[in-house]
Amino acid sequence: MKQTTKMSRAVGMLEKIYFHLNEDFFESALPIPIITVQSKPGTYGHCTVAKVWQRPDGNTYELNIAAEVLNYPIEETLDTMIHEMVHLYCRENGIKETSRGGKYHNGKFKAEAEKRGLICYQCGQYGWNTKAGDNLVEYALSKDWNEIRIGRNTGYQPIRTGGMGTSQNGAIVIDGGKRPSSTRKLQCPCCGNSVRATKTVRIMCMDCMQQMIEV
Repeated sequence: MKQTTKMSRAVGMLEKIYFHLNEDFFESALPIPIITVQSKPGTYGHCTVAKVWQRPDGNTYELNIAAEVLNYPIEETLDTMIHEMVHLYCRENGIKETSRGGKYHNGKFKAEAEKRGLICYQCGQYGWNTKAGDNLVEYALSKDWNEIRIGRNTGYQPIRTGGMGTSQNGAIVIDGGKRPSSTRKLQCPCCGNSVRATKTVRIMCMDCMQQMIEV
């Protein structure tokens, strides 16, 4: 698969990811937001409370993935996207999923997130947070999605903090940096064909009869 190293391709990939997540996890019930990539130091993303974007077919929400985490492992991107989509689902269906000024993710948020396969855990003053599990790794593999290869370096450690259109938290940071990918990429040294795997495996390229190597 061609590496995503241009912003136009990155946003296009995020839009494609949203479409498939909406179809597979929300029965295509969510409106189509404007997907943005903005610098949000210290956060993973956000979804606005109001329909802040104007377009000919009607106003719509903004769903942002922070530029600082754009190149994180693909399962992290899926977790962030679904996390924000849960907020969007709740807003569209009159479910009050946050409190304390929008920072605290309550039990209603937890219930809707777990329906979509997210792993929820307690995060102090922010209530229930989410993280990616093996199910999202497998989902990404089934779609043949790789990580986006560009991201903004600001030196901030991203967290997820809250939910009403400001900053949106919900993933774990290890040792002050991004979590390593749960997938591995293997590539044929001759023709360049590649595959993804969730564990160390030995795979042959049947076109070249060469063992693929991890890259």
